[in-house]
Amino acid sequence: MSSETQAPASPSSLKHRLLVALPLILFAALAAIFLVRLYGGDPSKLPSALIGKTVPDFKLEPLADLVDGGKQVEGFSTGVLYGNKVTLVNVWASWCVPCRAEHPFLMELAKRPDIQVLGLNYKDKPANARRFLGTHGNPYERVGVDPNGRVSVDWGVYGVPETFIVDKKGVIRFKQIGPLTQDSMKRFLPQIEAAKLELVK
Repeated sequence: MSSETQAPASPSSLKHRLLVALPLILFAALAAIFLVRLYGGDPSKLPSALIGKTVPDFKLEPLADLVDGGKQVEGFSTGVLYGNKVTLVNVWASWCVPCRAEHPFLMELAKRPDIQVLGLNYKDKPANARRFLGTHGNPYERVGVDPNGRVSVDWGVYGVPETFIVDKKGVIRFKQIGPLTQDSMKRFLPQIEAAKLELVK
């Protein structure tokens, strides 16, 4: 009874297998790099071309049927960002899970008399947006809707949530990408003070 022995692979056969596998190896390496860049590190450190520049010209209609004290909560436009207070423009949506996590921080910020907090409702359904604010509270003096995301594109929004700090002259001084958290507030609060002094960051 004889047993057959397998001949060792020839160098040319090994080279052929390597050439076949090479595209797959390269794809896996590039995918790993992409995922690290996308999900790794601090998203708030992504660059923004608008820092130090005046806000883009825009107009946002109010969130329909959102009332406060029996009156319709107004939308907002460029002119509202020029005045006596530093403005926080928070980009949010009812479908955004991190928006729920950051909401208590916005509610606290809204208590400050030295700033105004405005909400930019991003690609949302009005009924869902109203329900969100009815459930979690409304920290916004004004709420403007951006149903197709065009204004958000002009602002350089990567996604929701994001919060912009705008000084009294309408200059964007800081951009928080991702939710406000206990940790990010340590960086965010000093940026509000810097914007009050109109310091370029």
